[in-house]
Amino acid sequence: MADLNYLKLSKPAKLAYRAGQFVKALPGRVAGGIKGLILGLWGLIRRFGLAIYDLITTFRDGDWKTRLTYLVMGFGSASHGQVGRGILFFLFQTVFNLYMVNFGAAYLAKLNTLGVIETYKEGRKTVYGDNSFFILLYGVLTLVFIVAFLYTWRLSIKQSFTAQKIVESGKKLKSAREDIRSLADEQFHKTLLALPTLGVLVFTILPILFMILVAFTNFDATHQPPSKLFTWVGFDNFRQLLSSDSASYGDTFRQVLFWTLVWAFFATFLNYFLGMFVAIMINKKGIKLKKVWRTILVMTIAIPQFVSLLYVSKMFAADGIINAYLMKWGWISQPIPFWTKPGWARFTVILINVWIGIPYLMLIATGILMNIPADLYESARIDGANAFQMYQKITLPYMLFVTGPYLLTSFTGNINNFNVIFLLSGGKPLSLELSGNAGYTDLLITWLYKMTVNDTNYKLAAVMGILVFVVLAVINLLAYNLIPSVKNEEDFQ
Repeated sequence: MADLNYLKLSKPAKLAYRAGQFVKALPGRVAGGIKGLILGLWGLIRRFGLAIYDLITTFRDGDWKTRLTYLVMGFGSASHGQVGRGILFFLFQTVFNLYMVNFGAAYLAKLNTLGVIETYKEGRKTVYGDNSFFILLYGVLTLVFIVAFLYTWRLSIKQSFTAQKIVESGKKLKSAREDIRSLADEQFHKTLLALPTLGVLVFTILPILFMILVAFTNFDATHQPPSKLFTWVGFDNFRQLLSSDSASYGDTFRQVLFWTLVWAFFATFLNYFLGMFVAIMINKKGIKLKKVWRTILVMTIAIPQFVSLLYVSKMFAADGIINAYLMKWGWISQPIPFWTKPGWARFTVILINVWIGIPYLMLIATGILMNIPADLYESARIDGANAFQMYQKITLPYMLFVTGPYLLTSFTGNINNFNVIFLLSGGKPLSLELSGNAGYTDLLITWLYKMTVNDTNYKLAAVMGILVFVVLAVINLLAYNLIPSVKNEEDFQ
C-alpha cells in the first residue's frame, strides 16, 4: 500500500520523500560507516598478520635458495631457472640500497624534526644548514619507496617459492622470452597500466601526501627554507582555521565557505534550468533559424574565458560601458558599485556566470530532448495536459534522470571554479573584517590561491585544501543518494 501511495506522488514530492527517508536513515548510515571503517581497519590488520604468517611458513617450507631470497632479492628465482625475473628483482634491490645509503636514509633520519641546523653567515660566506622543504619532500618519497620495496621483496620471495614448487612437481618454468611475450599478450593490461600508474603515484599521490603533511607544520612566509627551518606543530593550524573568534581565520573561513556553497548552488541550478529552458525554446516547433541561435550561444564557449571575462569585468567597472550607458539614458544618477559593494559583486558574478554556463547546458539539453519519445508528448496533449504539466511530468524527470551525475559533478566544479571569480573580481571587494587577504567574492579555491601565492601561508593553505576535500566528499556522498540516476531504471516514471 505504501508503494502505491509513493507511485502516486509527483516527482518533487518523491524527491522530498526520498530526502526525508535519507535524513531519517542518516544515523544508521553513520553508524554503518563507522562499523565499515572499523571492519576495514581490522581487515588491513588481518591481512598484515596473514602476510607475516605467510613469510614465516614460506621460510619454513622453502629450500635454501628461497631462504636466501630473504636477503638477496631474485636469488631464488634465478637459481630455480627464471634468470630474467631474478635479475630484475636484484636490480631493484640494488637501486634501493644505493638510494637509501647515499640519499634516502639521511632525509628519513631528519623527518621527525625537519632539520635542526639553520643556515647562517660566516663573514661573507653563507653556510647552508638543513632544508626543511627537501627533508619533508624526500622523506615522503623515501617512505613510499620503502613501501614499494617491501611489496617487491615479498613478491620476490613468493615468486621464488612458486618456482620451487613448480620445479619439484616436474613442470617447466616460464622462460624470460615467455614472460616478455606474456606482457604483450595475456598480461598486456599490466604493460599498459604500468606507466599511468607510476605517473599517478608521482604526480598525484605524492603531492597529496606532501600537502597533507604540510598542514601539520608551520611552513609560511616566516619559515622559508633554506634560510629558515619549519617544524611540526600538530593540529595548531586546524585550530587556527576553525577557531570561533571573530575577525579571525576561523570567522573568515566560515564566511567564505558559506558564500562558496551559495555560489555553487546558484551557478549550478540557474545554469541548469535556464539552459534547459533555452534548449526547449530553440527546439520548439515553429522556431526559425535554429542553427543560428545555437551558433550565437556557442560563441561564448569559443572565445577563451581569459579574454571574455576580463573584458566583461571592465564593462561592469565604475567607468565601464554598462554604467556609462545607464547614466546616459538617465536610468541611474551615479555608477552602480558592481565590484565595490559585496552584495552587488556577488550578484554580478552569478549573473555573468549564467551568461557563460547557459550554452553548455543548452547543448547538453538539446541532445537529451531529441531523445525523449514524441509519443509521450502526444499522449499528454490528448489527455489535456498543458505545456507546464508536460514539462513537469515528462521533460524534467527525464532530464534529471539522465543528467543527475552531471549535476553532481557540475556542483563540485563550481565549488572549485577558479576562473570566473579570479578573472572577474579577483575576490574583491576586500575588507579588513576578513583575514588572509580574503574578499567578499572569494571562493575557497581563490582564497587558497591568495594564501599560497600572495601570502605564502602554505600551512593554512594545506589545511584549507584538506577541508575543501572533506566538504566536497560529504556533499557528494549526500547528494549521490538523492539523484534519480542511482535508483533502478524501473523507478523512472
